[in-house]
Amino acid sequence: MEEQKLDLVVVIMAGGAGTRFWPLSTEETPKQFLKLFGDRTLLQKSFDRVSNLVPPERILVLTNETFVAMVREQLPQIPVENIIGEPIRRDTAAAVGLAAVLCRRRFGNPVIATLTADHLIEPVALFQKTLLSAVYRAADNNVLYTFGIEPTYPATGYGYLERGMQIVDDEGIEHFQLLGFKEKPDLETARQYVASGRFYWNSGMFVWTADAILKQIEIHLPGHAKALSHAATFDQAPQWDQALKAAFESLHTISIDFGVMEKAQNVCCVASRFSWNDVGGWLALKSYLPKDEAGNCCRGKAMTLDATDNLVFCEDSNETMALIGVKDLVIVRAGSRTLITHKGRTEDIKKLVQAMEDK
Repeated sequence: MEEQKLDLVVVIMAGGAGTRFWPLSTEETPKQFLKLFGDRTLLQKSFDRVSNLVPPERILVLTNETFVAMVREQLPQIPVENIIGEPIRRDTAAAVGLAAVLCRRRFGNPVIATLTADHLIEPVALFQKTLLSAVYRAADNNVLYTFGIEPTYPATGYGYLERGMQIVDDEGIEHFQLLGFKEKPDLETARQYVASGRFYWNSGMFVWTADAILKQIEIHLPGHAKALSHAATFDQAPQWDQALKAAFESLHTISIDFGVMEKAQNVCCVASRFSWNDVGGWLALKSYLPKDEAGNCCRGKAMTLDATDNLVFCEDSNETMALIGVKDLVIVRAGSRTLITHKGRTEDIKKLVQAMEDK
């Protein structure tokens, strides 16, 4: 397919509430709006990855209504009407369905690339090559595409994709039939998945035409299809906010994977060779921060004495943190808040934040 015929809309999902980066990330400023890697936020990096593929008028950002102003501030290039604030959290099936009905209403039947706002992906050129390979196949074959990430260890925090027969090799980008989605496994099952060589991590990124995904939503989540299609008739009209709220209030909470993708026919997977990190917590930063001879990874100024293998992050990079005789700690300073935890307990940050909210 010639590139000038590319009919593509990019949807960036930016509604997550991420608490695992407390104290830097808060309910008011979740991780997609943070500058964890350099001088661009994760949301801005997501925009940068596609900004030369489509004009800003063909990029939609789906977020929570409380974050709309923040998205506008960080991505002023995107038209105001393309930043969609969801009134209630109803998981990814609602967001995907809403994006699809709006795309169909505004653009006809484009290919929609549904991407994430809070992942780190490199190199951009390989990501774009992989994305476009899926886009062209989805346009021609009316299939649902997902991106599989080759696992580097037996992760229990990710869902998995089981690949079937290879259907095409597009200049090194391999496409496979998808046999099934697997929920987050226990450690032994994850080891079996990785050892088999047949499984990928589920990246949560998708490519499909508007008609293809809406047809599957109509089959498997008819309530979603009806409510969201009705709301879309008020797109950019004075009644929009009221109609969208009424639609979302009627929906049950369910993910697009569980609600549609696990049941849909004609689902394919593109094997993704780019580096992918879902930036799930503080330990995800250790490969990207400067490291000293004792294994301490640090943003900010660190003074250490007999301190090894610690991760230190200062929101103000001019702040100085002093460590003596400690090992395997995560130490974070953000505003007036400080976190100190053992590396093995970082998953408990979510529990801590919940406990603080309860009080």
